[in-house]
Amino acid sequence: GFNLVGYGCTTCIGNSGPLTQSIEDAIRSRNLVTAAVLSGNRNFEGRVHALTKANYLMSPPLVVAYALAGSMLVDLTNDPIGTDENGNPTYLRDVWPSNEEIQNAIKESISPNMFHNRYDKASEGDQRWKMIKAPSGKTYAWPKSTYVHRPPYFADMTEKPSPVHEIRDARILCLLGDSVTTDHISPAGAIPVDGPAGKYLKGLGVAPKEFNSFGARRGNHEVMVRGTFANVRLQNEIAPGTEGGWTRIMPSGTEASIYEASVEYAKNSTPLVIFAGKEYG
Repeated sequence: GFNLVGYGCTTCIGNSGPLTQSIEDAIRSRNLVTAAVLSGNRNFEGRVHALTKANYLMSPPLVVAYALAGSMLVDLTNDPIGTDENGNPTYLRDVWPSNEEIQNAIKESISPNMFHNRYDKASEGDQRWKMIKAPSGKTYAWPKSTYVHRPPYFADMTEKPSPVHEIRDARILCLLGDSVTTDHISPAGAIPVDGPAGKYLKGLGVAPKEFNSFGARRGNHEVMVRGTFANVRLQNEIAPGTEGGWTRIMPSGTEASIYEASVEYAKNSTPLVIFAGKEYG
């Protein structure tokens, strides 16, 4: 059978778990374009899993149907999705529920009281929640944590914003095409071990198995700045032939991670710009 596993962000950015190693190896070695089917709302490459370059959004019953068929090459209107216990072909039309069956299942399984009972005291929490010890005070006591850091961006902020300056002698950090998503700009998935963020965490003594994800470490600006444009599927035309968060430092043309390049440019107070196509962000 099939169970509902799409709670919260389960189907996003690999949170549903890794692929079998042999499958991952085959995808990488043969540079395969693999597909995912899901009833979520994200269909750009690498979102469901870093190695899925194509994703199809569909209703939950169709997700089940394609899972049974095991291929996106199947024509569900004409081809069988499997066989029955006698070896006879089974088609989608044979197992597709009628509206009456669906409504009967809803009536038998769901009632308004279920939601009322669940949400009436949702903010109170259970006994375990109430027993959690938490610090109190007028201001937040910043912990020595690799998850939450006090950001420096408001330290020298004045009541009046600084005047807008002209951008002169800037360098291009990224030259991007169309449909660069928020996940390309600030990925929320796994933290690559050998990327700038991974190296930073390893330097703090965090084991790779404890990296968690960019999404889980959004409260640490040191991790997030190192993860900006670090999506493994980013195509930056400043560094042709690469995939991921790479660029070139000009005028030398030295290849570097986008984070490392930005730090190098900052040493000389060099302004940076990003060129992108349609649907940026």
